[in-house]
Amino acid sequence: MKRQLVRGTTMLLLFVALAFVTAAASANAQSRRSKADVPFDFVAGNKTLPAGQYNIADSTLAGEVVKISARQKGTSVFAMTARLSSKAANDQGKLVFHRYGNRYFLAEIWTGGDREGQKLMKSREEKSIENELAIISSKIELPKRSYERVEIALGRN
Repeated sequence: MKRQLVRGTTMLLLFVALAFVTAAASANAQSRRSKADVPFDFVAGNKTLPAGQYNIADSTLAGEVVKISARQKGTSVFAMTARLSSKAANDQGKLVFHRYGNRYFLAEIWTGGDREGQKLMKSREEKSIENELAIISSKIELPKRSYERVEIALGRN
């Protein structure tokens, strides 16, 4: 009987400790929040988002997933990222898009005053466009980089 009581109490304490650790990690992950006004429709993850104002926040402690959510329309998407580094800290935060014709794909997120950024994993649609352009460029001569780099200012929330 005593053994069961000790075991039950231990399990309860472990559960409470795990809850506190999870809450602290979640609060820390949400500390990197930014906002941007994007003047064009764009693809993030595998979802097309309309032009508008967006909040961007890390969804995990290490920042390997970001949440991009529209401020008015309630539209949101989670996107996988990988870390990027630059030699010098960026003075101002920015979103970097790859533009193919009239299609924009969110490619990078850089927070102001930081040397590290986040590179989004390419969507199926962007990979498809790149493959089509590779086939075309093998037949005719195209510039090495087939997309235009577009940057939008990123502010703190």
